[in-house]
Amino acid sequence: MKNNDIDYWIRAMLASNPGVSDLIFTVGRTLQVESDGELLPVDVQPPLQSLTPFQAETFAMRLIGSNKRLLRDLITNGSCDLSYSIDETTRFRVNVFTQKLYLTTVLRKLASTVPSISSMDFPDAFGLMARELNGLILFTGGTGTGKTTSLATLLNQINHERAVHVITLEDPIEYIHEHGRATFNQRELGNDFSSYATGLRSALRQAPKIILVGEIRDRETMEIALSAAETGHLVMSTLHTIDAGQSINRVISMFHAADQAQVRNRLADTIRWVVSQRLLPKIAGGRIAAIEILRTSIRVRDLIVNGETEEKTFYHVMRQGSTWGMRTFDQHILELFKEGIITENTALRFSSYRSEVNRGIDQIKAVRGEETTQIDGLSMEIDDENKNQLLGK
Repeated sequence: MKNNDIDYWIRAMLASNPGVSDLIFTVGRTLQVESDGELLPVDVQPPLQSLTPFQAETFAMRLIGSNKRLLRDLITNGSCDLSYSIDETTRFRVNVFTQKLYLTTVLRKLASTVPSISSMDFPDAFGLMARELNGLILFTGGTGTGKTTSLATLLNQINHERAVHVITLEDPIEYIHEHGRATFNQRELGNDFSSYATGLRSALRQAPKIILVGEIRDRETMEIALSAAETGHLVMSTLHTIDAGQSINRVISMFHAADQAQVRNRLADTIRWVVSQRLLPKIAGGRIAAIEILRTSIRVRDLIVNGETEEKTFYHVMRQGSTWGMRTFDQHILELFKEGIITENTALRFSSYRSEVNRGIDQIKAVRGEETTQIDGLSMEIDDENKNQLLGK
């Protein structure tokens, strides 16, 4: 298999459906793409009914090439990450991994242009985040929920507004930021630094004002990130957590119990924003991000230092913090339902508190003049014998 064959397959897969986000090469399956969250088969010439182990391995090894680090990662860890381009505007983040002793390859299509806050229709709070001078900003959510894209919009805004030095540590580099008012140095894991902790420690000696860390995966990286935020840097990164409140607790749990009281105080002083994202299917096709936002405040600092209680939670603070730019997933989901962007079923399925969203949906339906319950025509069928018993006869 030659590189031309690889590129032909990739181009055919990209052209097969609108909204293609991922390309998947798995032994025993035909070529597949994910479009708007659904896996779809792709036809190529000559026809390919089922990918053989040899074809899957050859495809993967063509992408890896002679890179010894990637080969070592694949052998040692069972997977490796890299980037691949077929031209200047078509780039991919690639993961090659083993399964049942075979190789599988997944390519995530990367955007060719850096999005703006306005083009993504993000809330005004994103503009405030881009103006922060120091501290820690975390974006959280599952894989593929748009965390990297959201961070790119912040850096794009900074690039238009501020003359600062920005260093990014990524695995791999996804969005290419041209120099604007800001100066960008983008470094890639494996090629430019050996680990996030090492890269972040080095960044502190490279005179940045802003540091982007692709992902905080361990205690050591979080420790350095907190130190950087405490010494006047603005640090942005991602975590794999389901909501903003859990993100705070996840950071604290990275440290030993004996250190957690001190970490709570450090985090209360350095955290600026926590943004969580979930991708929801739209009625018109495609997907839209539901966004939860937590912003530092006196109440938030108190919860970080002293922990949540049944009466005081991060959720309650966000729900009541709209004047501070905060909101919960449920509040945004109800907005999307009210605007007719998502269905009632989607709103309930992706909600944090189903009962709360259910009440909100009923209120929206009542304003529209629609029925507020799907339960209709209830009656009790009672035979004569049971009826007499109920009447005391």
